[in-house]
Amino acid sequence: MSAARLKNTGRYRVRPPAKPDEIAADNLKTVIQSMDRDANVATPIRPCGADTSATDCNSSPAGTVIRLSGLDRVLNIDPLNFTVTAQAGIRLYALAEALAEQGLELAGSYEMTGRTLGGAIAAPCLGPSIGDKKSSLASQVLSLKLVTGAGKPLTVARDQKNLLAAVRSSYGLLGVIVEATLKVQPITTFSATHRRLNVAGFCDIVDTLSNSDVGFRFCLMPYRDRVYLDLRRYAAESGNAWSTPWKIKDWGESTVLPHVVKSLGRLLPIQSVRYRLIDGVTQATQGIVSSRFLRHGTNASNCAQARTASSTRPMLYSTWCFPASDFSLVLKAYRDFCQNTFERSGYRCDVPVIGYRVSRDASAVLSPSFDEPMIALQSASTQANGWEDFVIDLADFAEYWAGVPLFSQSRSVRADYARQVYAGRLEFFRRIRRQLDPEDRLLTPFMAQYFA
Repeated sequence: MSAARLKNTGRYRVRPPAKPDEIAADNLKTVIQSMDRDANVATPIRPCGADTSATDCNSSPAGTVIRLSGLDRVLNIDPLNFTVTAQAGIRLYALAEALAEQGLELAGSYEMTGRTLGGAIAAPCLGPSIGDKKSSLASQVLSLKLVTGAGKPLTVARDQKNLLAAVRSSYGLLGVIVEATLKVQPITTFSATHRRLNVAGFCDIVDTLSNSDVGFRFCLMPYRDRVYLDLRRYAAESGNAWSTPWKIKDWGESTVLPHVVKSLGRLLPIQSVRYRLIDGVTQATQGIVSSRFLRHGTNASNCAQARTASSTRPMLYSTWCFPASDFSLVLKAYRDFCQNTFERSGYRCDVPVIGYRVSRDASAVLSPSFDEPMIALQSASTQANGWEDFVIDLADFAEYWAGVPLFSQSRSVRADYARQVYAGRLEFFRRIRRQLDPEDRLLTPFMAQYFA
């Protein structure tokens, strides 16, 4: 008999699951006091920003969560040296807006801009890169301040390359990031062109695109054999780079579409009718704004997206990175995987798959593209019933095709496979983690399977 059944009979009292304590931090002193070994704070301790993780990397049934959203100020913008210093709790879109007022932008175009700066440094925050520009926001960090697991404030400077490389994409295991200084750049316009292709047509060109200086992002509909491709090149002329069309696009993709899809899933019980209508809405959303309005853009306009996006998405998602060198084979196999899963189980993702090229980046020890350029592929759905089985099968698929997991975004990663992929880099990171958190105060049960 299920817990819900027991509770409903009235004969048994079902104890609710334990919840971690919460501490709201709006200053450095609170963080230091919370991390003090002598403080009466339950462990494990986890820093928390916008709660965008797709895995349990930031969750624990007990312990303490330190919420950093109160640390949300821009401390300094230096237009001469092209740097910005900000607190860890500021949202990326708010940081992008503050920089734009000074004619500056983040050096990269990132997905999920509702994330906090600290969270985007501590866990991979990726986006489509143009040429060899780094795809990870963490790669732009010049220095930062954190509070270690031992409760000690620590400043990591730009000349401490090994330690800085470890803190980037460290998943909060080395300490609570409270402040960071990043490299920025003058606002630079890129041209954006859009194509609608079938999967075979996209596979004919994707390997060539991966080796060129063009940036690209694509929307895949594996059940309709459709790809919407967004190509980006640095423009010789500035063109019209208004941010409004980009905000509308992001709002449509990450807010309106998931809510509409979820509503249709509740209202239409007939599967064939429901998915036909969902796919029609998706095609309209992808086609109209992209093809007619988005001709030029900037990182500033692309990052300063709809404020509700990324923080209130009614979506489940799992992201894996695959080698860009032979992605055409991976994509065909992924389409077949989705179609075969649907035929076998009746489950399919009801929102499009998003993919983009990630440049080679060895600036972080746990960078998913440390050795070679990758293509990130994010599967997403609003349907919870059947999702867990889907992501288990997806993890098996990713292993077969040499996928690289992100511990915050890749569901159902086997510990043995993670050790195989990250190999010596994982052991190097573990050694640094033991120095900064010798008592495992920041280590949750989920992360322990990979980092203990």
